[in-house]
Amino acid sequence: MALHTWLLYLVAAIGLSLTPGPNSLLVLTHGALHGHRRTLYTVAGGALGFTLVIAMSMVGIGALLEASAHALIVLKLVGGAYLVWLGVQLWRSPPVMFDHAAAAGDARPPTLFRQGLLTAASNPKALLFYGAFLPQFIDAGRPLLPQFAIMAATFVIVEWFVEWGLALLAHRVRPWLQRVGRGFNRACGGLFIGMGCALPLTR
Repeated sequence: MALHTWLLYLVAAIGLSLTPGPNSLLVLTHGALHGHRRTLYTVAGGALGFTLVIAMSMVGIGALLEASAHALIVLKLVGGAYLVWLGVQLWRSPPVMFDHAAAAGDARPPTLFRQGLLTAASNPKALLFYGAFLPQFIDAGRPLLPQFAIMAATFVIVEWFVEWGLALLAHRVRPWLQRVGRGFNRACGGLFIGMGCALPLTR
């Protein structure tokens, strides 16, 4: 993977990690209820879940690229359209809500880890999302496995630090999101729409 491609991917990964999603909302809630140290177990479970989902997406992408040399072009165009659709949905979505009751129960480390893992790994939309997002940065002229390893490691590390930051700042971030939730959703939706339009055209 070329350095400029990785830097573009890094910026996109940071932006995506900051968008509201099931894991970020879970981490915010756990951080506020249980403290940032205990929420590390939630973050670790989510990181493992994301790793599994990304790996499954990459297996499917690799199989398609092995079957057809033109599959990458199709993946980029379809993936870009899917990112635009997600952006529109996020733009129109209501402000994020936090479910205290769902996270106020068992706060033992294994339970927090399991909740983070299942939240990340059990969402079928995540598999589709990574299947649309990752091909935008693949160079078909280079070996796939090193590219997959770099992208997976980069995204999981970024996600870890973003979620850890959310846990640390949970008491400050949650009220702010509830006040400006719709505007934040529109900003994130605009990010998805911009990426969906621009990334398929990059080289």
